[in-house]
This record gives sequence, C-alpha cells and structure tokens, in this order.
Amino acid sequence: MQITRQADYALRTILHLSRLGPGQRASTGQIARDQNIPPSFLAKIVSQLSIAGVLQTWRGARGGVSLALMPDNITLLEVVEAIDGPITFIGCVTDSSNCTFGEKCPLRPVWCDAHSEFINRLKTTTFGQMAVTSTSD
Repeated sequence: MQITRQADYALRTILHLSRLGPGQRASTGQIARDQNIPPSFLAKIVSQLSIAGVLQTWRGARGGVSLALMPDNITLLEVVEAIDGPITFIGCVTDSSNCTFGEKCPLRPVWCDAHSEFINRLKTTTFGQMAVTSTSD
C-alpha cells in the first residue's frame, strides 16, 4: 500500500488552506507555487476535493479555492480517500477469503492490527491539529 503522489499533493493543498484564516481563499497558482505542485495536477486534485465536499471553488479574477469545512472537521483519512479511495494494506484485511490460509493465517491479525492503527491515526488527525503543529515549528 502506498499513498499516491496525488494524495500527498491533496494533503499539502488542504494544509496550505488550513493555515489561512477562516473563509480565506487562495489561487491555485499560489498553492501550486508554494507547495511545488504541478498546476495541471492541482486542477484535478481541486476538482476531486470539491466533489468530495472538502473544498469550495470560485472562478474569475477574484476566484480561488477555500476550505468547505473548518480545518478541525477535515481528517487526513477523508482527504486521502477522496483522492485514492479506501485504504487497504492487503486484500485479506477486508476479506479473509482472499487468503489461501483463510482465518488460520498467522499474518492476518498483524495486517488487520496495522491497518486498523493506520486508519485510526488518519481518522483522528485533523488539519486543525496539523496547521497548529506546522506553524509552531
């Protein structure tokens, strides 16, 4: 399992916007420059995050993007899954029949625990926490 570059760019985009004041907009050009994201890649990411209800977009000279929710209400998991879909380490985590050893597999509990811990970490980490942590360094 690997978080894609696109999901990484999405996370950096949301973090960038989380550092702005409530309701503040940023141009995609500014985000692309500040976060070293190719502009064409960013356009696709913004579209996906907008469809997921994480971002709002405006066109025109005074356009840009802003968060649709407060940073404390956006989790890392929500953003990653909006871009990459559900996270799975290995198929047997969600369905033991995907393993030739089934329920008797000695590795399955390890994979299930690791998956659960990873998902829980992403689910309980918000961009409000990340914005505070990253600005205090």
